Amino acid sequence: MKPFNNVAVSQTFDGYPPPIRRKLLALRELIFQVATAERVGEIEETLKWSEPAYLTKHLPRTKTRSGSTIRLGWKQTKPTSYAMYFNCQTTLVESFRMMFPEDFSFEGNRAIVFSEGDTVPEDALRVCIAAALTYHQHRPHRPKVIAK
Repeated sequence: MKPFNNVAVSQTFDGYPPPIRRKLLALRELIFQVATAERVGEIEETLKWSEPAYLTKHLPRTKTRSGSTIRLGWKQTKPTSYAMYFNCQTTLVESFRMMFPEDFSFEGNRAIVFSEGDTVPEDALRVCIAAALTYHQHRPHRPKVIAK
């Protein structure tokens, strides 16, 4: 397992119930594995909305911020569920829903949701993580509008 560089993130994982913590730590490890395989550069691990978040770092003269943020979360209101969240302003979850309609449960346009007893379809999830970590490299760019 990749060691934590951020104490607050480590403490957040420690606060999850043990069965959920194990599942979320496995997702965390998968994010780092995919980041290495996709060569997106260093991943910053931080907290966003009090949840562990993973984003490509801005490094001069390298692939900079090639991806969109991925968050991992668990809610006390749904104690046997956990999720991988994506930026709802992207088309990521919409794409995942089209590519993997039978593999995942989705929450709107922002998350893939898992139940504690689920077997995570790791190969499909790797595709989703890779798409998020390289989102800005592949998304269509809109032409700039110049005001007259």
